[in-house]
Amino acid sequence: MGLRVAILTAVAFLAGACASPNPTGSLEIKNLTVFAAASLTDGFTKAGDEFARSNTRVRFTFNFGSSSTLATQITNGAPADVFASADETNMQKVADADLAEGAPIVFSTNRLEVAVASGNPKKIASLADLARPGVVLVLAAPTVPAGKYALEALMKAGVTAKPASQEVDVRAVLNKVSLGEADAGIVYVTDVKSAAGRVTGVEIPEQHQVIARYPAAAVKGTRNAELAQRFVDFLVSPAGQNVLADFGFSKP
Repeated sequence: MGLRVAILTAVAFLAGACASPNPTGSLEIKNLTVFAAASLTDGFTKAGDEFARSNTRVRFTFNFGSSSTLATQITNGAPADVFASADETNMQKVADADLAEGAPIVFSTNRLEVAVASGNPKKIASLADLARPGVVLVLAAPTVPAGKYALEALMKAGVTAKPASQEVDVRAVLNKVSLGEADAGIVYVTDVKSAAGRVTGVEIPEQHQVIARYPAAAVKGTRNAELAQRFVDFLVSPAGQNVLADFGFSKP
């Protein structure tokens, strides 16, 4: 009887030891806060799920928005573990503030496309058509990567088009088109893909294209530096690249 009690006590002790965090905290659920460009919303949500498959003790909190806004938030002290920008300019702002842990890594690229109302009722076929009378165009604000790229593409095409509004990020542009509040907007190919059935995409020819490069970096001062860097490394790994490719992103 005494032996049975001793065995049960030992088992209970071992079970308790396994259920509690060890001195290194390896069993503790770690929160990873990722600030990412709005165009990464779908791709990063899935990437987070895939990353968690082999890192089961991680819980993601995503803050999606314009890269310029996110960079400002980080430089003003907002708590972020990872920053992923839709351009290198806003990543450089974070690096210049000595808040990037190591050199940022470009993990993906994206291309521009014109999003039009489903079925393209205004028969928009080119960037030049965006300047036609009666076409309601919306763009992201020029301080936002998608807005800056859109203006560059229009300039390359020699088109002067006045947008009806300048939106806070590229997803706001997409939403206005998909809701019928605008006839067209310049977004990324990944945005058109995400809204399949709600908008139609009109390709922009190579000579007028502007390629968006997406860098990511762990943010200095994070309490989960090793995990944050692992997520950045995952983005450039074959598994991470496959996830992003499913959403229309291209390799860096």
